[in-house]
Amino acid sequence: MSKSAKSGPVKKVVLAYSGGLDTSVILRWLQDEYNCEVVTFTADLGQGEELEPARAKAEMMGIKEIYVEDLREEFVRDYVFPMFRANTVYEGVYLLGTSIARPLIAKRQIEIAKATGADAVSHGATGKGNDQVRFELGYYALNPNITVIAPWREWDLNSRTRLIEYAESHQIPVPKDKRGEAPFSVDANLLHISAEGKVLEDPADEAPEYIYSRTVRPEDAPDKPTYIDVAFEKGDAVAIDGDPLSPASLLTRLNEVAGANGIGRLDLVENRFVGMKSRGVYETPGGTVLLAAHRGIESITLDREAMHLKDELMPRYAKLIYNGFWFSPEREMLQALIDKSQERVNGSVRLKLYKGGVSVVGRTSPDSLYSMEHVTFEADTVYDQRDAEGFIKLNALRLRLARMRED
Repeated sequence: MSKSAKSGPVKKVVLAYSGGLDTSVILRWLQDEYNCEVVTFTADLGQGEELEPARAKAEMMGIKEIYVEDLREEFVRDYVFPMFRANTVYEGVYLLGTSIARPLIAKRQIEIAKATGADAVSHGATGKGNDQVRFELGYYALNPNITVIAPWREWDLNSRTRLIEYAESHQIPVPKDKRGEAPFSVDANLLHISAEGKVLEDPADEAPEYIYSRTVRPEDAPDKPTYIDVAFEKGDAVAIDGDPLSPASLLTRLNEVAGANGIGRLDLVENRFVGMKSRGVYETPGGTVLLAAHRGIESITLDREAMHLKDELMPRYAKLIYNGFWFSPEREMLQALIDKSQERVNGSVRLKLYKGGVSVVGRTSPDSLYSMEHVTFEADTVYDQRDAEGFIKLNALRLRLARMRED
């Protein structure tokens, strides 16, 4: 049992483990540095990788308690969908694909720690990024007394070369493509895939085409548009083209059709919570379509002031998620307001997908507030246009008084 000046004695730690080079080195480093038992946790969030090799690698490294879990449905149902009810984007464009996955991983680590009697948790996030904050805010919100071990802030393995040397000296298999510098760093789940670093570090240079893996080049997308219908119940998408689907299955289907049409690419320089700017290239094909569809159904079902209030609150909500405050009381308060607004957000939206673009071309709802009787350019019996005169004069009163004072 090791004793750290920061964390105190540690007996057992739950590690968020991908099976890759970094977390495999972390696994062995925890065993050596802390002389503690390690429990590995590997989550399938739809990253598109086979997870059984991670189990086999953990077994090979002597791990007795190994958790490999398919969390795709929970991820979309309890994290992605609540976020999309708010039409959430960070800094105007980013759909928060990495940010929204971290609280679920943190939650399961804390649950596994409780189930296994572990007194610590660990992650592979570096000391420069947002993920260390997101993981650890989640840990502390759910277990205030948990010990957190962040190896990248403690060890001296500060380069790819040092990591590989450590791995080879401790008989940790190193994939051939890891023996050189990786061209960029990737994070993936069912909502998105992101790329950062190396060839992307200079924001003046266009991202090379090989960065993209979930979307075809918009120029190479079909020359004929694709039309789809997305049905909603209480703000959540429930069916595509009349086919009822589970949350994860629905997002998977949207990813396929949107990716084939070149939709969802984003090249962004963003402001990290830790203070620096970073450049990332994101692909969020299904999420991009889902956002357009949700705003489309809200346009006919939400009251004007309710919609405007949501739009005012959304940047604050997005910032909370980006910065790692998913389990904060203020995020939960905002979520209650958002969910209240979705009670009558029901119906169907027709979308046109074409060469990187998505457009809403039709919306229907049993709870629609849209009245053709009121908006028609033809004669009607429900709206007296003379009423507008008093409405305008009352709204102009303060403007007239202000001008009269100036004169």
